[in-house]
Amino acid sequence: MSTPKNEAGFIKLSDGTELKLKVFIIDVKESGFSPFGGVEFDVKVVGGVSTQRVPEELRKLVADKPQMPPEIPRDGWELVDIAEQRPAVAVEPVTSSKGRFLVRVVAEAAMVARNTRYRSHLGEPIYWVSWVSKISWKPLEEGGAGR
Repeated sequence: MSTPKNEAGFIKLSDGTELKLKVFIIDVKESGFSPFGGVEFDVKVVGGVSTQRVPEELRKLVADKPQMPPEIPRDGWELVDIAEQRPAVAVEPVTSSKGRFLVRVVAEAAMVARNTRYRSHLGEPIYWVSWVSKISWKPLEEGGAGR
């Protein structure tokens, strides 16, 4: 029997910053028929991003800047290229009316913006990441497909 697993993703930016992306499956419900194994799943996913390494010159750049306000500032944003990344993965076995399936979520960063007019409480520039998830499933045992 498969057990749930989560693998953190890695995002390296063109400015040298390294981020971690994690994704989690919160809930999976059977929601109808699908040609993909005879069952459709409604999969609820959440994720989050954290900084792992920020170059010292970027820390110095924001050292004297105000801390980010509670609302998202409208000024100071600039796009930062994603230099490389490894997707985040979450996998969970699910029992359905068509048998057992392995539900898989793969999450990748699509865009990143940076704000150096403010600093985080950790003294870093503010990073905002848009990420997308791809959801798939496959039968775990005989009888899970095409019923």
